[in-house]
Amino acid sequence: MGFMDGKRVLVAGARNRWSIGWHCAASLMREGAQVAFSVLSEREYEDVAKLVSTSEQTDAPILRCDATKPEEVETLYSELGKRFNGKLDGLVHSIAYAPREALSGKYVDTTGSDFSLAMSTSVYTLISLTHGAKPLMEAAGGGAVVTLTYLGGVRVIPKYNVMGVCKAALESSARYLAYDLGPDRIRVNAVSAGPIKTMAAQGIQGFGSMLDAVADRAPLLRRIGADEVGDTAAFLLSDLSRGITGETVYVDAGYHIMGL
Repeated sequence: MGFMDGKRVLVAGARNRWSIGWHCAASLMREGAQVAFSVLSEREYEDVAKLVSTSEQTDAPILRCDATKPEEVETLYSELGKRFNGKLDGLVHSIAYAPREALSGKYVDTTGSDFSLAMSTSVYTLISLTHGAKPLMEAAGGGAVVTLTYLGGVRVIPKYNVMGVCKAALESSARYLAYDLGPDRIRVNAVSAGPIKTMAAQGIQGFGSMLDAVADRAPLLRRIGADEVGDTAAFLLSDLSRGITGETVYVDAGYHIMGL
């Protein structure tokens, strides 16, 4: 018995065994949730299928969806409704992307096309997936949404550039969604994770120094693991956090409280 027993959750954006989305799914499955996955590409489908085959839920659905396209989101939830008997209790949004060239150099040099792509992928997908989940969550009597952010949304992290601006917009979107959906008993929160060695993070110039800074300066004097982020996401999706919405919860060993 776990604190997510009987809950039905969609995890959007898990990619491989290093991804935070996968660790969120692992925490949810450990606590008894029924998990389904939404992935973008065939490669991600194959990678997640391998992970699912060795997990606690070898029959977990894996569905393809480009969440920037409303018609694909509609198809996703239509299929998910069939799998989960028309109800959904939780959504994990773990989708973010910016071209590699936009994560180096100066932010002032960001092109319009790179900016639009990063915003559409990293921010609009939270809105589109939450909008699609709303009817299924209403049918379940309410639900919870968790998105993943980073300190670069509120402080300047050199070379994080356009992704920092995306995270600021993402956190603001979570608050506006929390306001909109509160009357429907749907909560929306963000988890701000410290730097973690994921494949996506390797594309950020100077990522190694970000890891070292947390270990050297955070109150806990260590880095964090993706499993710690996954456990926090599971808590925020559960009834244990039923009074929490519109928040950004930091899981970074306390690094964000430091001035020097």
